[in-house]
Amino acid sequence: MTFAQRTSTLKPDEIREMIKITSQPGFINFAGGLPAAELFPGKELIEASRIAIEKYGPTALQYHSTDGYIPLREKIKARMAKIGVDVPIDEILITSGSQQGISLGGEVFIDEHVSGDRDIVLTESPTYSGCFNALKTYLPEFIGIPTDDEGIIPEGLEAELKKYGSRVKLMYVIPDYQNPSGRAWSTERRKAFIKLIAKYQVPVLEDAPYRELSFRGEPNKPLKAIDESGMVIHLGSFSKVLAPGFRIAYIIAKKDILNKFTWASQGAFLQSSTAGEVIIDQYLEHNDLDAHVEIIRKTYKERAELAVKMMESEFPDNVQFCRPDGGMFTWVTLPEGCNSRDLLKLALDTKVAFVVGDNFFPKADVFNCFRINFASMKPELIEEGMKRLGKAIKDYLKK
Repeated sequence: MTFAQRTSTLKPDEIREMIKITSQPGFINFAGGLPAAELFPGKELIEASRIAIEKYGPTALQYHSTDGYIPLREKIKARMAKIGVDVPIDEILITSGSQQGISLGGEVFIDEHVSGDRDIVLTESPTYSGCFNALKTYLPEFIGIPTDDEGIIPEGLEAELKKYGSRVKLMYVIPDYQNPSGRAWSTERRKAFIKLIAKYQVPVLEDAPYRELSFRGEPNKPLKAIDESGMVIHLGSFSKVLAPGFRIAYIIAKKDILNKFTWASQGAFLQSSTAGEVIIDQYLEHNDLDAHVEIIRKTYKERAELAVKMMESEFPDNVQFCRPDGGMFTWVTLPEGCNSRDLLKLALDTKVAFVVGDNFFPKADVFNCFRINFASMKPELIEEGMKRLGKAIKDYLKK
């Protein structure tokens, strides 16, 4: 049996594999990208499911068009208009999670080259490790652009755009409360970024699953709201603000680009879940999603502040970490020369887990960082987990 060459790049997702370990009794899991399950609006979703089946059963249980359920797309259109993204519904495509949207971006823009110069995908450095998993089957070269506390550094981006020119086929970014760093781009950085991608005509996947999870008022407008060139392809999702099990997300892009995504989706996936789309539509019809998001914001803010407080008291002074203003994650940086994989072995012995940092870099060559998810942990577990982790760090640094 001979596998396609593209499969040589495939390997298990370490974050997904970690779930197997941390499912053991007594584990405190800061590793997963999971939202807080106790905040899922179970009763409301049960009622929405009942209505979807009783009232719309023949529709909810049948195939439908790849574009998605029209009433849900209308509601997405209305929600996006409130944040400055005014689009017709034929520029909205429903997908099975944002991960599908990323993968489709690779299919639409990246040509596979098994030899010679490969197409290039630019990302923030660090960035969401799942984007590498979604795109690497198309055999691109990943190049990371430096970031700081305000987001992507424009000078670094333009240097790579000048250097590689037409080989740059796609860029992937998370401007709001980024996974893994927890950072959000400033308004100035967003404007500078939009000018550059318009100048060089580079299509951009703007992944925005955490945008609504701001701890301090309204977040900045998405890149799509200030994009006049049509280069930004916005990936939105209900996974972090409602429930991830439905796997309902959406792509917003200008029509000629969205057509390509739709046709690619028809060949690979046909459509997302009809029942899931109708259930979420009925939830939105009969409930206030903004009010529910406010509950999530308040809870995550409290957990983030507790996590920061515990890190300040339990971590050594030479260990740095992000103080996020939204989202689900914080990013920890150990002193130079340290390796978070070695630290993880000690942490697992105390039944606490995190995600090592090299997963989040295009070249997997930065080893002294790791990611913590505070959102899915209740306060008592955050306190105990940070105590265990702080001790593991101190023990590691003594060696």
